[in-house]
Amino acid sequence: MSKKVYPMTLTAMLVALAVIGGSVFSFSIGVAKVAPMQHLIDVVSGVLLGPWWALAQAFLTSVIRNIMGTGTVLAFPGSMIGAFLSGWLFQRTGKLLAGVCGELLGSGVIGAFVAYPVAAWLMGTTGAVWLFLPSFFMSALVGVILGYAILKSMWSTVIAPRLGKLQGK
Repeated sequence: MSKKVYPMTLTAMLVALAVIGGSVFSFSIGVAKVAPMQHLIDVVSGVLLGPWWALAQAFLTSVIRNIMGTGTVLAFPGSMIGAFLSGWLFQRTGKLLAGVCGELLGSGVIGAFVAYPVAAWLMGTTGAVWLFLPSFFMSALVGVILGYAILKSMWSTVIAPRLGKLQGK
């Protein structure tokens, strides 16, 4: 079996969960659609798959949700930066909390600042960047708390042994 089958399959499953979950569990604050499920999935994919697969998951989820009309272009910078940073920090430290903080910082703060010019350019939205920060941060906060709880509950029995096998330990 190819070494890419596992990450591709898990990425596809996480994309499906994020698309469905983001469509079912979302609400609007201002111009941003708040979807905590995306942040939960970003943390899970960052920790289990690493930064590049997490980035792919976030991008594919954003594309599908935009095609379906259940997301906005603001999903691209918000989810992609957070997913990548979550995976990158977890990979560097091996600590679940680092992956969680990566998603919160990447999507909740950096993503909000990057979304502002995207919204102004593509959506014609005017206003202060501070309008994006609360909605992005709250969405990410809810998602990372749920993601942390799920990953922590499965850590010793499911995740740590699997990560050890993937890393050759």
